[in-house]
Amino acid sequence: MTTDDPTAAVLRVLDVQPGAGDDEFTATSLAQPGGRVFGGQVLAQALLAAGRTVPDGRLPHSLHGYFLRAGDVRKPITLAVERLRDGRSFTARRTHALQDGAPILSMIASFQEEQPGVDYAETMPEDVPGPEEVESALDHLGAVDHPVAKFWTQEAAFDLRHVGGSIYLRPDREPGQGRQAVWIRSRSPLPDDQLLHRALLAYACDQVMLEPVLRRAGSSWATPGLSIASLDHAMWWHRDVRVDQWLLYVQSTPSAQGGRGLGAARVFAQDGTLVASIAQEGMVRLPD
Repeated sequence: MTTDDPTAAVLRVLDVQPGAGDDEFTATSLAQPGGRVFGGQVLAQALLAAGRTVPDGRLPHSLHGYFLRAGDVRKPITLAVERLRDGRSFTARRTHALQDGAPILSMIASFQEEQPGVDYAETMPEDVPGPEEVESALDHLGAVDHPVAKFWTQEAAFDLRHVGGSIYLRPDREPGQGRQAVWIRSRSPLPDDQLLHRALLAYACDQVMLEPVLRRAGSSWATPGLSIASLDHAMWWHRDVRVDQWLLYVQSTPSAQGGRGLGAARVFAQDGTLVASIAQEGMVRLPD
């Protein structure tokens, strides 16, 4: 595990480098408990690689990706970008993230020039306490002597603060609700690069997107025999975002069936601006 600044470590692995072919890039991975590539990391890397091939002035407004195989943190990742379309307003790119020639992620992203148009948004819930009033992951896990607990508190690049309590160690105190609100912010300031901030939003959200499913099922991350993995991910950026400022994820789960659960989130800046909407389905298998 890395012992330096966790935000700097994330920025290093997201700094994708030119590869051997045209529109090809390479990347490395952060060490993870269990040795599997973190889905949010490879999703962000795929988006950044696609962004390297897009005309200036166009930012991602949507992303759709499938996690196809578990990645190995010890092996390099090849990011192969396909130029699908360059229109007058929109640009579309497909990125395959590969290890040993096999795809671990396939993603399509759409980019758009800034343009005027109809402008409205849902409002942030009014009854949510501010981040300064909510306990952090460090408060919940700081005293736990376990590699995973240390990873989430000492080596994680983002400060997570669950309104009403986390489910790291025990199920929701009110099981069956399937809803949660989480404040999230990077632990260190970040460059003024909107593509990077949008990619880091994709990185960060993968940590919490399936938690409403666990809450609804009356489970926690510590449930013995839990098997959970992201299957696909959809994301829409509505407005500029800064992940080094507090963001509120308002989350729910509309359905679970067949060993799969769907998580949804609306992401608000602290001033109440809706900046993104997210959906993710995952494999969620619980012991009988």
